[in-house]
Amino acid sequence: MRDLPSRSRILRTIALSPVALAAVLASMTFPTIPVNSRASTKKIDAVLEMAVEEKKIPGIVAMVAVGDRVTYQGAAGKREAARNVPITVDSIFRIASMVKPVTSVAVMQLVETGRVKLDEPAATYLPELSCVQVLEEFEPETGRVKLRPPHSPPTIRQLLSHTSGFAYESFDPRLHAYLATIAGSNSGHADDLSLKTPLMFDPGTRWEYGISSDWLGKLIEKMSGETLAKYFGEHIFQPLAMNDTFYDVPRDKQARVVVAFKHEQDGGFREIPPQPFEPVRVYSGGGGLYSTAGDYLKFERMLLAGGELGGQRILKSQTVEEMSRNQIGQLTVVPLASLQPEVARDPVRLPGSLDKFGLGFGINTKPVADGRSPGSLAWAGIYNTFFWIDPARRTCAVLLMQTLPFADDLANSVLEQFERAVYAGVRSN
Repeated sequence: MRDLPSRSRILRTIALSPVALAAVLASMTFPTIPVNSRASTKKIDAVLEMAVEEKKIPGIVAMVAVGDRVTYQGAAGKREAARNVPITVDSIFRIASMVKPVTSVAVMQLVETGRVKLDEPAATYLPELSCVQVLEEFEPETGRVKLRPPHSPPTIRQLLSHTSGFAYESFDPRLHAYLATIAGSNSGHADDLSLKTPLMFDPGTRWEYGISSDWLGKLIEKMSGETLAKYFGEHIFQPLAMNDTFYDVPRDKQARVVVAFKHEQDGGFREIPPQPFEPVRVYSGGGGLYSTAGDYLKFERMLLAGGELGGQRILKSQTVEEMSRNQIGQLTVVPLASLQPEVARDPVRLPGSLDKFGLGFGINTKPVADGRSPGSLAWAGIYNTFFWIDPARRTCAVLLMQTLPFADDLANSVLEQFERAVYAGVRSN
């Protein structure tokens, strides 16, 4: 049995350039997951089934791929509890912020064609951002506001890495107070974006999750001349055969959409009454997609394979390397304080030890105990949908639930148990 790479060597590797990183990773020996492991499959099945039996979650779907093969798919629980409809692997979920990596891939396609440059000010392409200012002082009691120009304008790279200065009202107390007093709108929706939404800090000086991806969605539409739905369909979904991913769920597929649930304080779950499917008026780069585990796994597998899947090249391998590299330097991905604990548990604890950010993905620089390798890519959606891509072990996984609040202890524990089960069959070569 060959020795595993040391922790210090792993950490040194993460600091390398993408090209050097690829070369060093190729020389390292990491444990791999057996492609056909009945024991591993049973362990993952047990996690899903136990989560439902213990009433941690009403319904759940998971899939795993290693290399170029799907090695696991499973489902447990109900798609609709009230009507006793079982969940299936092809059930359709609201994936919310898991659209952000899709938006980031689309932006990088525009970068590859030369229509967009990463380090250009975003206002070069979106003139409405030329007047954006930083909220320096705000007094809710008097409504007095002091705004100033940023020391430097937000760039496309900073929008992709969430260091632009834009925030979410539901996670930033100052922005929440400002909008409640001044703007009276919700910054979390793309159709509410306006110059009334200021930056919370100078671009490049902090990491903070926010509406950056919504602006990137506007960028894609502006530069392509197409709606996000059309652009995503033509350039990402159709080439990857992601046939169940859309903003507007077709009528003949609406019955497969999983009902959302709210976790109650007594430990039970209450179905959130489903709303009628209305045509989407404004497409958001930050959320709004519906998808399946199988479809999203194809998207992950494309990235894991360096931008290509099934003979369809979506991105150059060098572009994927750049997206996978730490883009925020010494800055750190910080915990979020939720101002809506019924929607996202306060504080928001992102599983996976994410501490850095690339171009569209969170990155962990330290190995997760009994789980993913350092340098893995990950993100999530507000309804407790999760994914990760582990290049070192050539592994990717997606776990879809449909509950609120996000990142509560029950959902996080299910994800952590699932991750341990995925890696339980690891053996050294």
